[in-house]
Amino acid sequence: MIILTLIVTCLIFSDYSSLYAEDTLTLQIHPYLPSTELTRRFTPLANYLGQKIEQPVTIRIAKNYQEHIDQVGRDKVDIAYMGPASFVKLIDTYGKKPILARLEINGKPTFRGAIITAKNSSLQTLSDLKEYRFAFGDPNSTMSHLVPRFMLKKAGVDINKLAGYKFLYSHHNVALGVLIGDFDAGAVKEEIFYKYKDRGLKVLAWTPAVSEHVFIASNSLPEKTVRALRNALYNLKDDEKSAAIMSAIKNNMTAMISASDKDYDNLRIILQTLEKGVNP
Repeated sequence: MIILTLIVTCLIFSDYSSLYAEDTLTLQIHPYLPSTELTRRFTPLANYLGQKIEQPVTIRIAKNYQEHIDQVGRDKVDIAYMGPASFVKLIDTYGKKPILARLEINGKPTFRGAIITAKNSSLQTLSDLKEYRFAFGDPNSTMSHLVPRFMLKKAGVDINKLAGYKFLYSHHNVALGVLIGDFDAGAVKEEIFYKYKDRGLKVLAWTPAVSEHVFIASNSLPEKTVRALRNALYNLKDDEKSAAIMSAIKNNMTAMISASDKDYDNLRIILQTLEKGVNP
């Protein structure tokens, strides 16, 4: 009887272990590009991670940046890809999360954005933007709102000195809004500027460099899974499919490397300055 009970118990435990191993993990991404494009970009990575940790990984796109921050903060998703400003807000609001890795582009773990205008525009400097129309991306976007907003303020152009401004919720929308003349200037990340540059854009000013986008894990994930995910990301550069996986996410991506909360301190200072409403 004891032997039979042990056998049944082992079988039940084995079944549950198998089910757990097949539990799908969710990789959520903020909507900095259209959902279809983000799904295409991150699916190769999700497949790679699923193979390495022997657990399926599926893609989910957040409706907006704030939803992304809140769902990640409340451990509603297992893995998250976050912009720097969203990451800083997440940590300051919800506390620390396990950092998995950050991007390295062309051997550098930092990136920048651009304040753009039409190539034939008479605008030359940020201070020229008074009484002109400006396009931002998402209110929580690092390079299409927060850092550019800081730069405008530093140049003496608070948003109440603009002729008008609007949040277009996408870097692409900002570039297109400037190109078609709905706005005199706007803010995008470097990648999007170069995508649309030849259609007739120029840079008024580059943003300061900040630490790259980061992957983090839920506090509810087992430590074993967190370690496996971190190792898989660190080792991606050595995988035979690494070039296809990384270039799908971002052009010229060279690796995923370690990161710490301190890497985002310069951005944290910018955000705190904006929040306090003081002049930089």
